[in-house]
Parts: sequence; C-alpha cells; structure tokens
Amino acid sequence: MSTPLFISPEDIIHCIKLSCQVPDLVEAIARQKIIVDAATEAGITVAESELQQEGDRLRFAKKLVKAADTLAWLKRHHLSVDDFEELVHKDILAKKLAFHLFADKVEPFFYQNKLNYFGAVTYEIIFDDRDVALELFYALQEGEVSFQEIAREYIINPEIRRAGGYQGIKRRGEFRPEIAAAVFAATPPEILKPMTTPKGVYLILVEEIIQPELDERSRSNILQELFSDWLKQQIEKQEILIDLEGDRNSQPVQPLTQPA
Repeated sequence: MSTPLFISPEDIIHCIKLSCQVPDLVEAIARQKIIVDAATEAGITVAESELQQEGDRLRFAKKLVKAADTLAWLKRHHLSVDDFEELVHKDILAKKLAFHLFADKVEPFFYQNKLNYFGAVTYEIIFDDRDVALELFYALQEGEVSFQEIAREYIINPEIRRAGGYQGIKRRGEFRPEIAAAVFAATPPEILKPMTTPKGVYLILVEEIIQPELDERSRSNILQELFSDWLKQQIEKQEILIDLEGDRNSQPVQPLTQPA
C-alpha cells in the first residue's frame, strides 16, 4: 500500500497564493462580511422554512437527488451539514438584502436604460478583405447567393459555420458601438452593408429586433446588477487587513484597487 499524501492547511494556503487566487478570495470574503453586516443592520432574518426551501433548490440544482448524493458532495467539498446550512443561509441573506435595497429601484432603472435592453437576433460573418465582403453583399442583394452559403464557405469555426453564423440574442451593449447603431436601426430581415472594425469586416444579417420587456428574468438580472454594483462600491470603501501568516500586525491593503 502506498503512503498517503498529506495536505496541510498551510499547503492549501500556499497553493492559493502561488495560483494568484488571493484577491478573488479576499473579495468573496469581504462581500460575505458586508452582506451579513448590512442584513443585520436592516433587521433581515431567515426563517427555517426558507432554509429548507433554498436547501432543496440548491440540491436540485446540483442534482443531489438522494441523501447519499448530498453526503458525498459535502465530503468532496470538505463541508459539514452545518456548513451546508450556513452556505444556504448566506445565499438567502444576499437575496433578501438585494431585494430590501433595490426592489423599488428596478423599474426606474429599466426605463432609464431601456435602450440597453433591446435585443437583436443576428447572423454574422467576419472577413479580412472588405472588397470580398462588399462583393458578397451585392451578390446577396441580387439573390445570387444565400447568407448560409456564404457562412458555410467563409466561417472557420465549425460550430458557428454549422449554425450559419448565428449569434443568438444579443443586447445592445454586447455589440461594438458602431455595429450596434446599424443593427438597431435595421428593418428586419435586413442584411447590413459591410462594416470595418479593428477585428475585421462584418457582414451581418439582422433577423429580428426584440423589444425590451420588464419580465421576471429582466427584474432578477437588474436587481443582481444593482446589488453587485453596490457591493463593489462598499468593498472599495473598506480598508482590508489580510492575515495569511498568523501575523495580527498585518499591514492594511486594498487588493481590489491595486493593479492586476
């Protein structure tokens, strides 16, 4: 039998340091502390029924169907049952704090930024040569070739090629500014005249423009966006002391504001 490989807490901390994960972990810890403090100040509590419901949701998301599956998952992540309950408790606190702080700000934010929530269903092909892109654009106008035929010939990535250059639904902010202006001014279905960018020459088929709607998914996304921005601001205000070596005289540092 081979000798067991022993890994100490010091080994784990050293590995985290060498893999440059300390700033991310510091941010995660700071976020949790800020959430707990703010939730306590706001008088937010978590009921037993909420713990049970969120725990069930988390187990379902991780496909932990049986009790044995949950125990195996806990063992793999070196968590106790109490740790799991704490994890669930903190998730609920974060959600309830976000709702407490920003539920009434979601709708105003949406309407103030409504343009950013328009979506577009597009297909695109990127060329190195503008003359080639223009030649194919005019061929498309004359009906001499289809967009899918061009995609099959000129797109290198096999998955995108098989999908005919399909880009899915993209919000305005996901396009380059000069491309966004043309896409959202289009009358679908419309093929846009080739546009030159530092990345290449874009030939784009705009299939559909999707009107913004404040549905549950949009509400949830905006709430999380506002909450994340708030947390970032709170962290940047903090003086953060990091003690990795058991030295309680550690110097204050602010890793989130330092160069990467």
